[in-house]
Amino acid sequence: MPVWPLPRLTFQALNTVEETRPVALLTTEDVWAVLGSELKLPVFIQAEPDGYDRELFDYLADNLPSRVEAVYVVGQGAPLHAGKIVAARQKRPLVVIPSALDSDALLTPFALAEEELDGQRRQIEIETGPATEVVIDWDVLRAAPDAERAAAIVDLLSIVTGLLDWRLAAQKGKNPRSQRFTPWAASVAAGLAAQAIKHAPTLGQGRQDALGTLLDLLMMTVQLGNQLGHRRASQGSEHYLARILATQTEERLTHSELVGPCLLFVAALHGQDVTALRETLQHAGVRLDRIRATDFALMLDHLPEWIGTLGLPYSILNELDPSGDAVAKALDAAGLAVALDTWILPHTAPGEETAPEEEPAKEAPGEEAPAEPAPVPEAVAEAQPAETDTERVEAPHEARTDEPDEQAPAHQSDAGTSGTPDDPDNTGSASR
Repeated sequence: MPVWPLPRLTFQALNTVEETRPVALLTTEDVWAVLGSELKLPVFIQAEPDGYDRELFDYLADNLPSRVEAVYVVGQGAPLHAGKIVAARQKRPLVVIPSALDSDALLTPFALAEEELDGQRRQIEIETGPATEVVIDWDVLRAAPDAERAAAIVDLLSIVTGLLDWRLAAQKGKNPRSQRFTPWAASVAAGLAAQAIKHAPTLGQGRQDALGTLLDLLMMTVQLGNQLGHRRASQGSEHYLARILATQTEERLTHSELVGPCLLFVAALHGQDVTALRETLQHAGVRLDRIRATDFALMLDHLPEWIGTLGLPYSILNELDPSGDAVAKALDAAGLAVALDTWILPHTAPGEETAPEEEPAKEAPGEEAPAEPAPVPEAVAEAQPAETDTERVEAPHEARTDEPDEQAPAHQSDAGTSGTPDDPDNTGSASR
């Protein structure tokens, strides 16, 4: 698997973007109505996909006109994922112009699409490589709706639950060699999550310095995953549940509306106090009340088959009992509990449907996982301690080893950006 770089980032007003190549444009009607007048693009052909249908994405990719020399995505969501597939298949440069920082998808080398398998709709991840360029106009991002502007913080807070799941899998001997628990990576990721929590209060204000910090942290998180060759340090059960729910809900929910509540649920399952996480999500404008409690409960009843269908990595979901007290408490903490004396769900009878037996994955030699469970991250918003020879991560989770971690990363990759200047305002973000 290649070590992907980040896209090249440029920072400029949209009305200064110069393009002479014939362009295929992917966007939405609402976004283009606002930003179309600011962009002077030689649009040769245009599409406005409103869903993630794999057949639609394949059709767009297979029927891209030969004269098109570049693919542009203006906005995010389905057009972005379609654009990644189109550009990758036809080997065209991809330029992304986001209208909000609503997820890390503008930076990742993967696209999401939905397909039907054995009568069941599922969301899959397709490796496409990253965009060629991402154009950032701070005025556009600052003007984004409150619920979208900084919603990508969910992909930083998911480090908390991602590390807990990764660590649990190591304790159970379920990590394959390619995903061995790596203490230095856990330490780096935990520091990024702690910084996201620290800066969350200013994100809701739409301040450019706060949005700059959010973008910096997203870039580092994505590049860490690229370097490792997997995303276990930043994604876990919360993203798995969001992928399942994306195809099971009547109303199309945004990435953050799905991941946010799932993150609180999974954190609570791991025994975490979710107060700090909930406050951070609310500061950033993430809506936590969009998932129907009944949809969530019905999904939990069918988790074993979903885990098998999607081939999900081992996580706390593999040990979940939908009718157990731990799940009931986690649902309540996440605001996903079905109200009493209302709908009654027909739970699966004990032993009727269970997760398939799994052979323990072969662990990489020398993988170390602490025997004790991760502590409640009361210090999750605190700065990280200085690294010592024996790496210790205290926030947002703790990863401990008895010996120095001597394994260096196998590859180094270009981050796709030049060195950042000093930060005279001490905002934690590069000046742009």
